[in-house]
Amino acid sequence: MPRNKIGDLRNHLFETIEALKDAEQPMDIARAKAIADVAQVVINSGKLELQAMEMCGQQLRSEFIGPLLEAGPGPEGRRRKAES
Repeated sequence: MPRNKIGDLRNHLFETIEALKDAEQPMDIARAKAIADVAQVVINSGKLELQAMEMCGQQLRSEFIGPLLEAGPGPEGRRRKAES
């Protein structure tokens, strides 16, 4: 089971923004870019996971994105089962 979730990624990205804005000791731009590049790869893999769920048209569990999702066309198909 993955240790990190999409919410953790968001938190890391916001921490990076805060570090860049630090007037006294701003984060190195190259380091921030590396963080953003890796984050984009993670986001793209999540998108691919959602596409696979939609193509299968079945209920699948995403360890990274969250609880059981219902696959199907459009936003309604991505609604979490708990919300239905």
